[in-house]
Amino acid sequence: MWQSPLIPYPPAGTGYWTPVTSTLNWCEEDYYATVYFAEIINALTNVLFLCLGVKGIRSCLKNGHDSVFLVAFLGYLVVGFGSFLFHSTLKYPMQLVDELSMIYTTCLMCYAIFSYSKSTSTRTILALFLVSLSVFITLYYHYLQDPVFHQNTYALLTTVVVFRSMWIMEFTLRPSRRKSREEDRLAQLQAGMSVPTKEEQEYQNTRDLKIIKTMWMMVGVGLAAFLGGFAVWGLDNVYCSTLREWRRIIGLPWGILLEGHGWWHLLTGIGAYMYIVWGIWLRHCLNHRQEEYDLYWPRLFSWPDVRRKEQTAHPSKAPYQNGTVKKST
Repeated sequence: MWQSPLIPYPPAGTGYWTPVTSTLNWCEEDYYATVYFAEIINALTNVLFLCLGVKGIRSCLKNGHDSVFLVAFLGYLVVGFGSFLFHSTLKYPMQLVDELSMIYTTCLMCYAIFSYSKSTSTRTILALFLVSLSVFITLYYHYLQDPVFHQNTYALLTTVVVFRSMWIMEFTLRPSRRKSREEDRLAQLQAGMSVPTKEEQEYQNTRDLKIIKTMWMMVGVGLAAFLGGFAVWGLDNVYCSTLREWRRIIGLPWGILLEGHGWWHLLTGIGAYMYIVWGIWLRHCLNHRQEEYDLYWPRLFSWPDVRRKEQTAHPSKAPYQNGTVKKST
């Protein structure tokens, strides 16, 4: 009869990076597996960020997505690498790299969604405001050294960005909620484009309804991942002593499935990746480039990607950039 392998948990101890200087120490016991990783599961689960970050950067370079999303994926990559260093060492400087990069990347996505179709002066003011906000959060957090401040700030920024994106998606793309098509008609005329006929408009409306349906599915998966991650994180904090007892009863390797903060990394990594890809697809749709790009998402449990269609022209020839009509020369 087959029996699952069970290896007793080694005792927690000290390691290469001792002493711990971070203001946080998670439920995973320190240095129980190797002297080189303070929290080995919490560290290695960040590999998902590294893999998806590289995937997103390659997609941006290959498909010509807006540069703000390239920078967002770079920030996503830094978040994963910073978290890897933090959980490997439990050193305070690495904790700052981990937590503050989350704030900076979210502020970047905040700029991407709030700057769309705004004037240059408005975008400049918004950029200065977000930079000032990031500096304030950095200094104040370093002064307080209170993880609750960081967690609340990150949750608030993420909520603002997600709800703003959903509002724009609904009230800009959904045909029944568009206030008027006149601005689109004028923009198309100024760009030298023909105004769509009734049949063409019906096709565009049907197309956009299908796009919105898929977008809401992405929102659902992303939010489920985020909220699931927060729930597991909370349970990991509240029931840490119980979880440690269970892990020692179960033994290795199955005990690692009860490492709640590791699940937080995996779930938030999925949610953040889904949101950035959703933002890319939304930006292309707002720029009326639905015929140039496709959202490649063959299965629910697969990584979505926005890809440029091979038969379309280079994105630099598109009439819209950042929500404004590109003037012809």
